[in-house]
Amino acid sequence: MSAVYLLLLLLPLVSAQTYHWGPCPDPKVQPNFNLQQYLGKWYEIEKLPASFERGKCIEANYAVRKDTDSIKTREPAKLGVGFSYFAPYGSYWVVTTDYTSMTVVYSCTDILRLFHFDYAWILGRSRFLPAQTVRNAKDLLIQEGIDLSKMKATDQTGCKDN
Repeated sequence: MSAVYLLLLLLPLVSAQTYHWGPCPDPKVQPNFNLQQYLGKWYEIEKLPASFERGKCIEANYAVRKDTDSIKTREPAKLGVGFSYFAPYGSYWVVTTDYTSMTVVYSCTDILRLFHFDYAWILGRSRFLPAQTVRNAKDLLIQEGIDLSKMKATDQTGCKDN
């Protein structure tokens, strides 16, 4: 399959994604990552557009799936995340976290090393983070070579907590 044909097939997804030519970048991730401290509820503060994620009041409650084996990697902050039993795992790299208030996450899908789709999230343990915390998170992603020109704030106003 030619790269041009593949690109045409993916064109409908491209408009809702952030894509760039070349392979995925390889940002540094959280050293000494502790999965147990990370698990639980996180609220989306800002993100790069993703076709699978739209709307307001976006949150995630991370847990270890019981049907998976514990796989140890050289970099524990490089995780796989699945949103259903039927969907394949996607990369989920914790660039930084303090575990209690904020985290910065990066993911990338590489297409034949010709181009890639970037995903990035700034998440908080509460629906809102101080502006300086968000700025610091963005600065970190930019330092790691991630283009944030399409990053958007998530509307967390008027949301109901369970």
